[in-house]
Amino acid sequence: MNLFFLSLLIIFAGGLFAPLIRRQFFMMKIFSVFTIVAGCILGLVDAGSKLISPGEYVASFKYLKSFSLSFQIDGLSAFFLVTIFAISLLASIYSFHYMDKTDKALRTATNYLFFSLLIVSMALVVASKGMITFMLSWEIMSLSSFFLVIFNYEAIENRRAGYLYFVFSHVGAMFIFAGFGVAYAHTGSLGFGQMVSLPDTFKLIVFILFFIGFGSKAGVFPFHVWLPHAHPAAPSHISAVMSGVMIKVGIYGIIRMYVLLNYHSPVIGGIVLAAGCISGVLGVVYALGQHDLKRLLAYHSVENIGIILIGTGIGMIGVSSGNVPMAILGFSGGLLHVLNHAIFKSLLFMGAGMVLKKTGTRTIDILGGLIKKMKITGTTFLIGSLAISGLPPFNGFVSEFLIYIGGFKGVGLDRMTFAMSLIAIISLAVIGGLALACFTKVVGVVFQGEPRSAAAENVDEQGFSMLAPMLVLAGFCLIIGVYPKFFILMAMKGVSSLGLGYEWIQFEPIVRMTGNITRAAALFFAVVLFVLIIRALAYRGKSITRSGTWGCGFTQPTVKMQYTGSSYAASIIDFFRPFAPVHEDHPPIRGRMPRRKTHYHSHVNDIAELHQHNVIVRPVLFFFDKLRWMQHGDIHLYIGYILLAVIVVLFFV
Repeated sequence: MNLFFLSLLIIFAGGLFAPLIRRQFFMMKIFSVFTIVAGCILGLVDAGSKLISPGEYVASFKYLKSFSLSFQIDGLSAFFLVTIFAISLLASIYSFHYMDKTDKALRTATNYLFFSLLIVSMALVVASKGMITFMLSWEIMSLSSFFLVIFNYEAIENRRAGYLYFVFSHVGAMFIFAGFGVAYAHTGSLGFGQMVSLPDTFKLIVFILFFIGFGSKAGVFPFHVWLPHAHPAAPSHISAVMSGVMIKVGIYGIIRMYVLLNYHSPVIGGIVLAAGCISGVLGVVYALGQHDLKRLLAYHSVENIGIILIGTGIGMIGVSSGNVPMAILGFSGGLLHVLNHAIFKSLLFMGAGMVLKKTGTRTIDILGGLIKKMKITGTTFLIGSLAISGLPPFNGFVSEFLIYIGGFKGVGLDRMTFAMSLIAIISLAVIGGLALACFTKVVGVVFQGEPRSAAAENVDEQGFSMLAPMLVLAGFCLIIGVYPKFFILMAMKGVSSLGLGYEWIQFEPIVRMTGNITRAAALFFAVVLFVLIIRALAYRGKSITRSGTWGCGFTQPTVKMQYTGSSYAASIIDFFRPFAPVHEDHPPIRGRMPRRKTHYHSHVNDIAELHQHNVIVRPVLFFFDKLRWMQHGDIHLYIGYILLAVIVVLFFV
């Protein structure tokens, strides 16, 4: 454990000293990035060694002479630590050229401070062994990420995003507190070990409280409302860490509490599976309707959290039904998708960050043709798009394939398990098809075609520190896809801490089959690439003319005649209109010689956000508005309120 804490100390030092040397802007960035990267490498080596040789690495410290801060790293913790340190390392490198405005030196230094705090707190959360340790680390994680979200606080939408995130973070924390409170009331212990002794009824109540609390952080529907606002507001390297890593800490909390409660009811598996199916399908549907590139990627986080929960739910159902292969494949697929999603979603957010940096806009429909001048960004974004769509030979296919196989293992069981397995399989198929449609839209509109505005014409992709992490992440999308055995074994090492009991050899045929499928797909891509190289060599040195395609006699085409993202996705969105109502603004054209210009704007409403505003937010604001008379500024009455509250509390003590 000493190496673990040393790595966190180095990471924190990288952020702590940044504000002190902010006047030397270039040196401040070098120091912060180098120190954070060094700490992440050290932590990655330590977590990797603990994952390869799983055990229980324990450490404890006294806090305020009364409480004990206890830490423990097992296989599950080590797996999440590998993801945390790996993505944070690359995001730190990416930030060097991304954060290049010298007039915002203090703000940039503060960003590094809270970034280092976020990394440290995430690592401490997954290594926590007791309630106090967990909640202290959790609160630091929530607060540090809040300050990262409001980096560009001048924009009112960014302040609103930060406020929304702050509210949901602390409402979720209240549910987690409530779960710990119920557990403490029955066990009298602040440690995790005694939670297993809770009565079964209370175990179910506690798990539901935990699921709501952790689900709020993970972005599970309908607790995801903060997510599509916060991710676009934060700087792109922070969006990569929040989407790729931080929301997975919520997944860690769900799995960890499931293990600690040791309550293997099919009801729990059904709740998790249902939440996963709904989050996955609606997340990608809402993504299809977005016009903002980073907001679109944010909704895909909801989708992939849904996929992870589907795998986790299948694993829980497998445990409750005594089907070990179903349990192992479900949990392993879900855990591997935690890593895979962290890789390709970080890649996509970094690609979106490069687009934003060079064009100054995130609006999809005014971009176009970027791959001609941003070849590395366009190619790596395409790889990330194929990976997130679950296509071989990329890493997203591997984890989703394991979840598929786990679902099929449950088809032959009782009626309820059969129904839930079938729902999981169908949901995965729908999610995959919609994700492919969505990223066909993104790649086609943003990177292909012709520039739709001046912002998309004069671009470049200078900034090696931004390109290098994207190339590394794209490489891992391919490596995990083509050679999945080692990474599947990593996930199974994480699952081993759940105490399910298995032998690696019984899953080797499935792993071999997965590798064969991805390598066959890789061979197909290699043949296509070979043909393209032969074509390029054949046309080398020859003059190539360009002309417009046949336009039915129309000889004056413009860039406005290209498909927009809205028109491309309109028919799919229309099918899901009951769950994704569309608001359209299109003033009618009147008269034979209309003088007023018209326009068309559409917006897909998130039903969770819509109904939460109408059902919860408005009534609460109305209620508190009626209590404004209590806030009159008279200090004597305020003291009276306090005395009255103390007297009321004494009746219950």
